[in-house]
Amino acid sequence: MANMRAIRTRIKSVKNTQQITKAMKMVAVSKLRRTQAGMQAMRPFAEKSQEVLDTLLASGSGNENRFIAPRKTVNKVCYVLFVGNRGLCGMYNNAVLRFMEEIANAEQRPFEVVVCGRWGKDVIAKSGLPVVKSFTGLSDTPTANEALELAEFLKQKYLNGEADEIHIVYQHYHSALSQEPVAHRLLPAAPDSESEAGDKKQFIFEPDAQSVLESVMQLYINNRVLSIMLEAKCGEHSARMTAMTSATDSTRTLIDQLGLSLNRARQAAITTEISEIVGGASALKRKKT
Repeated sequence: MANMRAIRTRIKSVKNTQQITKAMKMVAVSKLRRTQAGMQAMRPFAEKSQEVLDTLLASGSGNENRFIAPRKTVNKVCYVLFVGNRGLCGMYNNAVLRFMEEIANAEQRPFEVVVCGRWGKDVIAKSGLPVVKSFTGLSDTPTANEALELAEFLKQKYLNGEADEIHIVYQHYHSALSQEPVAHRLLPAAPDSESEAGDKKQFIFEPDAQSVLESVMQLYINNRVLSIMLEAKCGEHSARMTAMTSATDSTRTLIDQLGLSLNRARQAAITTEISEIVGGASALKRKKT
């Protein structure tokens, strides 16, 4: 009986865990859909701004722009590391942290790290990365204002000479089941290697290409930061959705196994009772004879 009671308690505990994992999966799915909708909404502007930027750079108009012209000497590099706000998302956070550590081990130049996300402060601190600032107030569905705050911080750091290159390290979102850690150079800006827009279209710029480029670069950097924030969050939500789906399936399997164990224990108890009754009846019969 004690064994059966323990199994019933265990089944109840696993069912409670299953309800939690189901709820977390539904929340992750909802946040993923909202974030994907944000990515879809900003895609036309992102593509057009990239097209204009590539055209300007291809024409040589951006050689002297302050956001484009490479520094003659790179004295310090800044890496912006995007992690999640919490755990329970499989290997999402650990994978991007390991990728950042690989970059740090290979980097020969002085560098610093800016962390975006609340996950693993202690883990990141123990990694030995030179973290100079953390943005921990980012929401699960990034907004333009949040991106603008981060973009302005990075632009000022670059223009003030505190960093000669700025790279963003994050999980590139391929699909709900696939994310890949990558490093993207934000500043100085460079043409999109996969884009051929500059070869296909010609633009007329008023009043001149340099003035337009300065305005476009401000929008481009803000938009690129927001795009990466949304992409990183899509990866986090999809990783958490996958992890919670796997956890829910595991609890279902465990409940089935515990159910079988409970049935065996119940059958064993019934068999024992029957044996005791039969044994007692046989003893009484022998006593009477």
